[in-house]
Formats: sequence, C-alpha cells, structure tokens
Amino acid sequence: MDALVTRAARALREGDPLGALQRVALREDAPALALRGVAMAQLGEFAKATQLLRRAARAYGSGDDLARARCGVAEAEVALASRDFEGVDLLLVEALRTFEHHGDSENARYTRLLQARHALVLGRVEAAEQVLAGLDSRGVSSMQSSLARLLSFEVALRRGKIHAARTALEHARVAARQARIPALGAEVEQAARVLSIPAARVVVRGEARPVMLDEVESLLGSEHLVVDACRRVFRSGSRVVSLSTRPVLFALLRVLAEAWPGDASRDELVWHVFGARRVNASHRARLRVELGRLRTQSRDLADIQATPRGFVLVPRRPVEVRVLTPPVEGAGGAVVALLADGEHWSTSALAHALGASQRTVQRALAALEEAGQVRVLGRGRARRWVAPPVSGFTTTLLLPTSTFPG
Repeated sequence: MDALVTRAARALREGDPLGALQRVALREDAPALALRGVAMAQLGEFAKATQLLRRAARAYGSGDDLARARCGVAEAEVALASRDFEGVDLLLVEALRTFEHHGDSENARYTRLLQARHALVLGRVEAAEQVLAGLDSRGVSSMQSSLARLLSFEVALRRGKIHAARTALEHARVAARQARIPALGAEVEQAARVLSIPAARVVVRGEARPVMLDEVESLLGSEHLVVDACRRVFRSGSRVVSLSTRPVLFALLRVLAEAWPGDASRDELVWHVFGARRVNASHRARLRVELGRLRTQSRDLADIQATPRGFVLVPRRPVEVRVLTPPVEGAGGAVVALLADGEHWSTSALAHALGASQRTVQRALAALEEAGQVRVLGRGRARRWVAPPVSGFTTTLLLPTSTFPG
C-alpha cells in the first residue's frame, strides 16, 4: 500500500471516516475503492458503500482472493447494518473459507464475529453461542475482544443471565479502552444503559410495578409461580410449562394469575380471552373446554378450581403467583423491539427475523403506524420502517429468541 492508503486505513480504524475520505476520495484503484466503501458505511451511506465495495472486489480480480474476501466481509457487515439479510450467509461462509485457506486468522475470527451478530439479529441465540464458544482468543486484538464480549453480553441477556451479562460487559469495556476506538467505547456504554432501565412489569396481587433485568433474573429463578407473558411460559424454579403455541390457554392463565389470590369471573374470562362482551351458552361451553385443557397443561404446578363466581388459580405449593409482563403489549411488541435498535428495517427483513409471514408483519406495522409508534421512509423496494426507542424501558425481553431457559 502507498502512504495515502495506509493513512486512510489508519483513520478508519480510529473511527474517522471523513479523514479517510480526504485521502482517497478521488482515487479509483481497488484499495482506495474498498476504503471509500468502508468510510461511506461508517457515515451511514449503505447503498453507496455496497456499490463501492463491489467495484473494489471486481477491481482486485481473481488474482487476489484475500482482498476480494475482505471486500465480501465488509459488504456483509454493511448488509447487516442496513438490515438487508439476503446473501449475507453466503458472503460470510465464502470469505471464511478463503481466510482459513490462506491462514489469515485475524480476518477469519472477525468473520465469525459477524456470523454471530447475524445469528443474534435473527434470534438464533444457540447458533451465536456456538460461534462464540468456538473462537480462538489467542493473539486477539483489543477491538475484536471487545466485539466478542459485546456479543456474549447480548447472548447472556437473551438467556436471562444478567450476572453473566454484567461480567461480559465489563470485559468489553476494558477491551474497548485498550482499543482506543471512540465508536466502540460508545457502543459499550449504550449497551450498558440496558441494565439501568426497567425491562418489564411484575403484577403481584393485582398491583403492577416496573422491574430491572436483575429482578427479572431473580424472579425467574425463584420458586414463585411465574406467568411469563414475554415468552408465554408458566414456571416455578426449574419446572417450565411452555404455552407459546397455545395463545388461548395462556390468555386464560394470565387472567387467572392477575386475579390471584382471588378468582376471575366467568364473564371476565370470556371477555378477555374470547372478546365477547355478552356471554352466551356457547361461550360458557368453550370456556369449560379450554379450562380443562389448561388444567392438563398446568397440573404439575397449579390447579384451577371452580368458585360460585368463576375460577381461581391454586398453586400446588405455598408460593405466590406473579405475572411478568412486557413493556409493550400486543401483537406488535416484537416488531417494536426490533425497530427500537434505531436501524431502518424492510418488511421482509422483519418477517425473516420474526419467523412470520410478510402479511402478518404488514398488519402489525399498519396498526403500529396508526398508533404513531412507527413510521415509514421511502417507497417501493426502498421502503423502510423505523421507530424511536421505547421511552423508559428496554425491549430486550421482547426480542426474538429460540429458547429462554432460566
């Protein structure tokens, strides 16, 4: 590399994209095109960045596999930042194969970090955890160490392991200081704010109060009967009953749990679960059937007994019933949680991350837009959705995840 390219690369490593552009903005050779692409990505010009990186890869030609692979990784990173997931897996797999073939351990490690980030954005927590567990930490740079710890922090949050998350965050903070990259330090501090604001509400004996993630972890590890509306599970200690695929049963359970230690009337149950304001014989019959199914599902943790007015939840052991509710209720909660990261999401990217159909996501977005919780930018294929952060709460517990053990 010549002196200008070297200084531009150093400016990018230090988080100074404008300084890098000042040195190579008018150059059309392959290294300069690649550096310009990275600089534009740091400035948020993702479409232009992708175009420049592809031009750089073509300019390098087939004779420089390593340089082309680095362009591919940069393009994948831009795609992740712009929430355009199509082809990201293939770019990263091909780049990783090239780096390993040439013994480029540093770039191979960074590619794996991007694979872990991609998995986390899509809610594949186990896949991200496996990638991080397989990383070789020998000779790792401070920058990559900080990034790895930040990813470990997010994995621990998704798992509900807040003590492990705090430990990972502190390691990330130390590594970021050593790296002396201001943008990286800012990312660590932004992640730290998640731990200092409420993450959910807990309802006990009819009274709700906000709770931090530490309190959520303690609650999920307690022997209390916890009705977790964030993951639609019913748990006490290590015993967990999932109702994630039984929304009617979970809705019944939640009404009973919020009424505990009192009972919930039949009319109240029918109204909250079936949406009927006037109860008829058909509703009562359906209610009996669904309550019978709920008794079967929850028999190890609690019983459901009839009262003159309705039904009451009775724990098998002398513990309290507590309901954990998300900061954003309704079908659009997971959509809001994804949009709260401040990035611009397409409808297809949201559907991909949530494992839902685009039609389902479109309906949720329409309702959220009408309520003023999200807004749309652009038209046609450039149409993107954004939302402000949820004020006063973190939406961590609403993010998609494959599993959420205690």
